Amino acid sequence: MPQTKRFPGLRRLAAVATIAGTLPIAGCGLFGPIPQARGSLIEKADYAQLVPGTSRRSDVMDLLGSPTARATFDDNTWIYVSMITAPRPLEFPAVRKQDVVVLTFDNDGVLRKVATLDKSKGYDVGMVNQTTPTPGTKINILQQILGNVGKYNPMSNMGSTFGGSQGPLGSGQGTGQGGVGNSLP
Repeated sequence: MPQTKRFPGLRRLAAVATIAGTLPIAGCGLFGPIPQARGSLIEKADYAQLVPGTSRRSDVMDLLGSPTARATFDDNTWIYVSMITAPRPLEFPAVRKQDVVVLTFDNDGVLRKVATLDKSKGYDVGMVNQTTPTPGTKINILQQILGNVGKYNPMSNMGSTFGGSQGPLGSGQGTGQGGVGNSLP
């Protein structure tokens, strides 16, 4: 006798289990990462209203807001950066769209130049897998473990005679002296 005649609901149960098992996997393909806007979101219509030679810093501030950054050694260069990113698992977000608007002013605050850059004019800068040397001594694991012995005193704020800044030997002696250590007068 076939299995389906003995258990008539078995075929239906198998179909439901198959559909229920594939829905979560199919749902992953339907929903992609949600793009996120970052930086100064400036449309072309916004900075198209700026006229070199007549627009001033105050006009730019009213129209675009404060800049994302200013040039390091030139306060007359304002930079507006906007980008659309999409998250990626276990990685930095992917940049889908990036626009940079660079405004240059003269010393009187009058706009002289408007330059636009997009993602195609940029390039990725790779991270260097090196460590930066720092001055100081190199300590081993044993020195790290034993380095704090005697510096922590849980009874320092409890008024005990065996803890705190006084220590068991009185003022100015014993452990817990803020770096003085065990010095005798």
